[in-house]
Amino acid sequence: MLRRGGLLFPDELDELVRQYGEGDRLRQQVIGHGRITEQQFAQALAEQHGLTFVDLGALTLDPQIVAVVPPALCRRRRVMALARTGDRLTLAMTDPGDILAIDDVASVTGLIVRPAVVTEVAMTQAINRYLRSDSELSQISAALEQSAAPSAKGEETEDPDAPVVRFVSLLIGQAIADRASDIHVEPTGSDLKVRLRIDGVLHEMQSADRSIMDGVISRLKIMSELDIAERRKPQDGRMSVKHEGRTVDLRVATLPTVWGEKVVMRILDHSAESRRLQDLQLSPTNLRRYTEAITRPFGMILATGPTGSGKSTTLYTTLAEIAKPELNAITVEDPVEYRLAGVNQMQVNPRAGLTFDNALRAILRADPDILLVGEIRDRETATITVEASLTGHLVLSTLHTNDAPSAITRLTEIGVEPYLVGTALNAVVAQRLARRLCVRCRERYVPEREVVAAVGLPVPSDGELALYRAVGCSFCSGTGYRGRVALHEVMTVSPEIERLAVLRSAAADLRRTALEQGMVPLREDGFAKVLAGITTLEEVLRVAN
Repeated sequence: MLRRGGLLFPDELDELVRQYGEGDRLRQQVIGHGRITEQQFAQALAEQHGLTFVDLGALTLDPQIVAVVPPALCRRRRVMALARTGDRLTLAMTDPGDILAIDDVASVTGLIVRPAVVTEVAMTQAINRYLRSDSELSQISAALEQSAAPSAKGEETEDPDAPVVRFVSLLIGQAIADRASDIHVEPTGSDLKVRLRIDGVLHEMQSADRSIMDGVISRLKIMSELDIAERRKPQDGRMSVKHEGRTVDLRVATLPTVWGEKVVMRILDHSAESRRLQDLQLSPTNLRRYTEAITRPFGMILATGPTGSGKSTTLYTTLAEIAKPELNAITVEDPVEYRLAGVNQMQVNPRAGLTFDNALRAILRADPDILLVGEIRDRETATITVEASLTGHLVLSTLHTNDAPSAITRLTEIGVEPYLVGTALNAVVAQRLARRLCVRCRERYVPEREVVAAVGLPVPSDGELALYRAVGCSFCSGTGYRGRVALHEVMTVSPEIERLAVLRSAAADLRRTALEQGMVPLREDGFAKVLAGITTLEEVLRVAN
């Protein structure tokens, strides 16, 4: 049955099938004349055949599963392997009535084929995304075998039609489409490996012949405006690429290794620019405490945690929430990760003598109301930042500590006077990122009592405790997880904590007092998200030990 304007018209579909068949002619007749959308057509076909409709564009497929069906067959028959369970293969198809395609796949793979219906547009995008790499790699290897390796000046890599240029474009585009946060291009003794960090975990995606290594590395360095002749020292750069009509920024770092230069690219998520505080998924208690702290006219807000724990996202979201046209907001960063409208952003440049402390002194003469400092790294930066928060400015910054109370101890250890630390701080938020359960395949289960008791998981008052575990499906590429969720620990600085800071009390004493005053520990915040079915117990224990 097809939907048109919200109404079903099965009789008309039956007539169209009799007249045009179930292939491209039917699709052109119905979609081409504006009767329904492509997705509605695919959903109706799935319903008519008693099959499942799959939103292929929202999936991240496992390359090993995709490779079960030869690329040439996928292109010829317009099919794509989605998932495999035992001897059964779920196959994406645009035309579920194509019996020959099903027979061909079954014959080649030796598996029982279960069709699933997808749209024509999604199938084209999936083929370009998952099957181009094989042909591209073959072309690159063949081209480099017939020609000399790219020169140190990189003339060959400037040609937009060069195989290496196409390979790099494909590599970056695939990483963005796969929701990766980082791209690792790593030379080894035998090949060039590409790994993507998706939801905080590295996945090996491709390996290519080592002969293309120099060309790929040179191309990436040219795009990042780095010195391609310098291979002995680490370098940092930045590039912008176009992907599906939008601009995506990448932060690039090179690292000399025994096998050659490794390149790591951080894909900067510009969705942080449009997020609101509610999108950070702070618990009601943490949200209330944090909101009270950031709405004060002056003071310091610190985000702490290891690298990759979402500190920058939290601070940018906070800045976007509180920055107003009547306020002067300035940032000093190394490097500038996200561009924010209406905010003055400065990037440090040590080579030119523009360090964090020099930049901060200049900014304080520019009449700021809100100041974001990318990271507190040394005594000078810490002292200036703290003093700025005491002279009528609201300051946001990051610090590397394991929990929120330790931030006070770290600042005093850096060299800030204890009486200044306690007075300056409004709040400290410590956070970690845990992988989010895939809602399409998560499985409910009752944990063993011994496990619950060992980890200290709170049991509901009715005594019934049910959690969710990761399973894996085509939507989450078999991992059981899709996306990430932050675990938070928000400590507001009370007079008692300020007194302990002045006395240089140990971090343990600060933590005990903060807990007595209502601070929710990272692990307990994680447990609440476990009980809500957002993540798993294993994930919370992994990131908040």
